[in-house]
Amino acid sequence: MTPVKPAPSDPAASNTILIVDDDPDARFLLESILEGQGYRIEVAANAKEAIETAVRVLPDVILLDVVMPATDGFEVCRMIRSLPAIAEVPVLMLTALGEKSYLFKGLESGADDYIVKPYDCFELRARLAAITRLNRYRKLCEGRAELEAAHAELIEAYDATIEGWTLALDLRDKETEGHARRVTVLTEALVRAAGMGEDEISHVRRGALLHDIGKLGVPDSILHKPGKLTDQEWEVMRQHPQFAYNMMLPIEYLRPSLDIPYCHHEKWDGTGYPRRLKGEEIPFSARIFAAVDVWDALTSDRSYRKAWSPSQALEYIRDQKGIHFDPKVVELFCQLVEDTNTVRFL
Repeated sequence: MTPVKPAPSDPAASNTILIVDDDPDARFLLESILEGQGYRIEVAANAKEAIETAVRVLPDVILLDVVMPATDGFEVCRMIRSLPAIAEVPVLMLTALGEKSYLFKGLESGADDYIVKPYDCFELRARLAAITRLNRYRKLCEGRAELEAAHAELIEAYDATIEGWTLALDLRDKETEGHARRVTVLTEALVRAAGMGEDEISHVRRGALLHDIGKLGVPDSILHKPGKLTDQEWEVMRQHPQFAYNMMLPIEYLRPSLDIPYCHHEKWDGTGYPRRLKGEEIPFSARIFAAVDVWDALTSDRSYRKAWSPSQALEYIRDQKGIHFDPKVVELFCQLVEDTNTVRFL
């Protein structure tokens, strides 16, 4: 019999049924019962054909007769369950053996359901529909799990790339080596203490790591100048947050992380750059990071000065409350740093 061709709109159109029975009349009867139900039908007359066809077409359900010459349905089912490619395919056994011992044997061999002949065609259709529905759900769950795993791998690859960019920035500016990692760890601790959720913290972490990426657009002659910058050179240097914005905006993955690279030089009193944002116009993560950035700069050695002590740096940050820094951020920052009782937050 010609395999049934399902209508495109049929909800079962994506389901393939493999009928395994040595009796051609029994196969024909099953095909007749399933005709018009929207299934694609494949047939096999023995164990060898059953396994070969199942591996080739990967059916959604196998209708398996038990009483067959040479190799019975119980053994065929065990063979199916032993092959990784088809081990999870649902098997519905059909047999004239109605004793409970055969039912238990069928289930023990790996069958998902068991119908005794002569069977009611409506019951068979209903049982088959239930199995295919559960199988679709299982496939959806597996597909979702695979998608989530692929997404996690992609995120890891992206984050590894960001780590690489951070290393490149460190190599370019030896004076601030390790700065990005230090400020990232402290910024994460502060936003977590402020009650920020983990998803948001992931974006904050990326933004902190890339906070100075815009300096890639600043010429070495300015970035590495040992002396004081001229007004014109400062004008170029102050463009690095805008450079960061221009670099990161086209990358959809990094857009949620833009606040820190773009806004960490804004000041609470509105005298910062590049947009002279004031107060709560400045994104919260950038307000947090501003204090962290200054703290790390002050407590690190520079070519033009020695590192300040933690107490000196904290005093400066307190003095800048309401001027450079958000007053609430200053309170949170000082509390965290004092509680950790550390010179360097690593």
